[in-house]
Amino acid sequence: MHGLYIELVKLQKEIISSKLKLLVILEGRDAAGKDGTIKTIIKHLSPRETRIVALGKPSDRDNLEWYFQRYTTHLPISGEFVLFNRSWYNRVGVEKVMNFCTEKEYKSFFTEVELFEKMLTDAGVIILKYYLDISKKEQEKRLNDRQNDPLKQWKISPIDKEAQKYWDDYSEARDEMLLKTNFKYAPWFVVNAEEKDEAHIALITHLLAHLKYTDKDEKIVSNNSGLVFPATKENIKEKLF
Repeated sequence: MHGLYIELVKLQKEIISSKLKLLVILEGRDAAGKDGTIKTIIKHLSPRETRIVALGKPSDRDNLEWYFQRYTTHLPISGEFVLFNRSWYNRVGVEKVMNFCTEKEYKSFFTEVELFEKMLTDAGVIILKYYLDISKKEQEKRLNDRQNDPLKQWKISPIDKEAQKYWDDYSEARDEMLLKTNFKYAPWFVVNAEEKDEAHIALITHLLAHLKYTDKDEKIVSNNSGLVFPATKENIKEKLF
């Protein structure tokens, strides 16, 4: 990890000096490890040029806005690295499964998100999307840990109780999301997150390998554990839990 932390600092220096706009989106099942992954990524980065966006339940006002509107104010400006802990993809994940959106809203999302992300990338935003995938057994273990660990009480939510119950529905929604929104200009990558530490190393290595920055240590970023892979139709069918 020490070598990867050094590379992340190099990347941030490049983002600042070249005024890049980097957006990394992390999605995944409940308890897949999004919080821990983000904490690991930002551990040695500048808090001034790094932001985490983890929006809560939409307000009454949010529900009256254009769906993407509440997210636009949080997008990266020049020289900034922004990480979304869940994103607009809530619409085709938890909102779809829990019936928090209408069928019309669900279907229109796929048309709108393609245009929205194309607009962002045309404006210079670099978008990388990662889906953290874990098995049903591992999810159950982690959810139980939350209940028993006094330091993880803040992670508990009513939705947690439904995660196992609606496992198959979430799987179906996940697959459709990945298949329909894996754009060349904003690709999806799946992370096998069964082992947290290994997943952190694999995701950070993959992130660094896919971005250009000065003095990159090619040896460190070329390590391929096979835990991160593109969200192709074949991989979705054969490699996901």
